[in-house]
Amino acid sequence: MSDVDVFDPRVFARGVPHDELRRLRDSEPVAWQEEHEVLDWPSGPGYWAVTRYADVKHVLRTPEVFSSWLGATQIRDPEPDDLTFIRRMILNMDPPEHNRLRRIVAAVFTRRRLERSAEQIAERARALIGAVVPRGRCDLPVEVTDDFPLLNLADLIGVPPRDRGLLLKWTNRVIGYQDPEHAEVVRGPDGKPLNPRSPALLADMFDYAQELAEAKRRDPADDLMTALVQATVDGRSLDDAELRMFFFLMVIAGNDTVRSALPGGVLALVQNPAEYRRLRADSSLLPSAVEEMLRWHPPVLTFRRTAAVDTELGGQRIAAGDKVVVYFASAHYDERQFPDPHRFDVSRTPNDHLAFGQGPHLCLGAHFGRLQMRVFFREFLTMLPEVRLDGEVRRLTSNFINGVTHLPLRW
Repeated sequence: MSDVDVFDPRVFARGVPHDELRRLRDSEPVAWQEEHEVLDWPSGPGYWAVTRYADVKHVLRTPEVFSSWLGATQIRDPEPDDLTFIRRMILNMDPPEHNRLRRIVAAVFTRRRLERSAEQIAERARALIGAVVPRGRCDLPVEVTDDFPLLNLADLIGVPPRDRGLLLKWTNRVIGYQDPEHAEVVRGPDGKPLNPRSPALLADMFDYAQELAEAKRRDPADDLMTALVQATVDGRSLDDAELRMFFFLMVIAGNDTVRSALPGGVLALVQNPAEYRRLRADSSLLPSAVEEMLRWHPPVLTFRRTAAVDTELGGQRIAAGDKVVVYFASAHYDERQFPDPHRFDVSRTPNDHLAFGQGPHLCLGAHFGRLQMRVFFREFLTMLPEVRLDGEVRRLTSNFINGVTHLPLRW
């Protein structure tokens, strides 16, 4: 058992623990991690922390060994009564059932559909950045980047303008449940906090998703929810539970990954001024710079799998039923894969990062995420002079999302 704690979400609120993760990569690349009690949240059985790039990639590419379905994909175990419902989400499925749903969604989540929204996304970036330009300072997440992906996603899905504040409320509830600023703690009769990802606490979101799907059946529009309602593969369409789960996945994963990546990318530039000036001088570097931002500041810190069979990884024997958690925040700094990984290089090539996953669960929204990042940073670099920090950076208290909640800037 390792003496390094890379479980506690409060550790990540202080920044990614690079020294501790390097110790694990070098000496215990697959290390048993205690899952201790954190504040009001109970302890768990523990898990194997996987920190080397090659091992992380292997886990993600072998669902027959490391399952998403057995225990879902969050470190914290779901309540047993909730697991059946949670398994209806594509994120928590294994092939072959995962493949059927993926084909349906891939058929409507096309590059052509996404590219049609590029100019609207650019207009939104110009409006949000333009609103703060005259003031000479801003808190970037609060005033610019929290709204940017949320509104882009609402347009794509087909959420009416009057309801868009709900998306941020639901995202904060699910992602920020351990963070003092964002937590909405609901307690059960025994006084213990209830899992914010449980169906009971997400009932309002699922009810809304059902109402939206029914509205799109009655009055189709040119949006993703309408396309999902109408889509069929091999004569089968999505049932109501699958539609609700896709809505959940789009709202949470589609929003919070870009919401994390944008301020993370800006922070990378501010902390590496020579590369910032290099990018400002040569806009052709923007595509590779976006990939380096995703490597440097992966939006997702960790993902969980469960061993389906007895196996071996990194010299450790892993028993069927053990939790296995991959650390993107470590894999992206593995010297075995990335030369000089702590050097931020806007022209780094190759850059085979894992920010959008790997294997059968490679993110369906990766193109949309990259599109939003390229558009945002094009406008950011054009509309603003070189920016500097203007106060303390605050991070989300989470061992899942690599969030930046406050990034004060001046120019």
